[in-house]
Amino acid sequence: MLNNIEFAQPYFLYLLLIIPVLIVWHWFKHNKRKPDIQFSSTEVFENTKKSAKQYLYHSLFVFRILVITLLIIAFARPQTTSSRQDITIEGIDIVMALDVSGSMLAQDLKPDRLEAAKDVASDFFDGRPNDRIGLVIFSGETFTQCPLTTDHRVIKNLFKDIKSGMIEDGTAIGDGLATAVNRLKDSKAISKVIILLTDGVNNAGSLDPLSAAEIAKIYGVRIYTIGVGSMGTAPYPVQTPYGLRYQDMEVKIDEDLLKGVADMTDGKYFRATSNKKLKAIYEEIDKMEKSKIDVTEFRKKKEEFLPLAFIALGLFVLEIFLRNTIFRTLP
Repeated sequence: MLNNIEFAQPYFLYLLLIIPVLIVWHWFKHNKRKPDIQFSSTEVFENTKKSAKQYLYHSLFVFRILVITLLIIAFARPQTTSSRQDITIEGIDIVMALDVSGSMLAQDLKPDRLEAAKDVASDFFDGRPNDRIGLVIFSGETFTQCPLTTDHRVIKNLFKDIKSGMIEDGTAIGDGLATAVNRLKDSKAISKVIILLTDGVNNAGSLDPLSAAEIAKIYGVRIYTIGVGSMGTAPYPVQTPYGLRYQDMEVKIDEDLLKGVADMTDGKYFRATSNKKLKAIYEEIDKMEKSKIDVTEFRKKKEEFLPLAFIALGLFVLEIFLRNTIFRTLP
């Protein structure tokens, strides 16, 4: 245990040199103490034994020495820290490109496609604590909701604020991919991954999805594409003169395009037709993306001076109490 103790201000420990000086001073002071009442002869006291109280009187000085010693050590700020160790972890850089177009409000997944995607992705992030994760959202336009970070609490909090309609509607898959690639192009990670989730056909933006995939390939980024939506039709929200109504509309997902994007970057295409299927897809991606990285782990240092200071305070109070009660002396 002592091997793990370090001092932030070790020069204070030099003050411990005064301890033996104080002990010598106390010894000489006690031996040279003269009686206040003088007798012509001390023979009457030769056979008198010292009481336990007389011996215990020196405990006051012991308490004072302990108080000084503990305070000096506390001033030196002792800290505990774990030893350095080389470990192997599994960590990669992942950017999720999430479609937030109006069609993501369809309720073939519960409560709707967007909320289902957010819930499953959050669980996926929890299972990969060593990864850096970023978030890009797109519809008719695209922007970075969160850059790469290991603080998953931040990205999960930002997830809560994502809603359909927060940016111009449409499905700019190419632009969404390009923004995600831009977040990964300077990464030094062994494995760089984009998880693209969409439920439609590319109909907006300035960049073709396959061209964006070519750029990803150049930077060594692998893309997993997920098409979200049931087969056939799905209930979509439609604004009518009588309020919001749900109408069954045909599900249109450009699967050939999504397969082409994934194949071009050695990724894989998935189709999520239910919440359960979407969760299974993320579990499969989780198994496929395990890159081992050798790192050196350091644990955070912990200050240990406070217990010493409290003990010193307690001993000081005890000394004062005993000096003025049990071991009280006349002036």
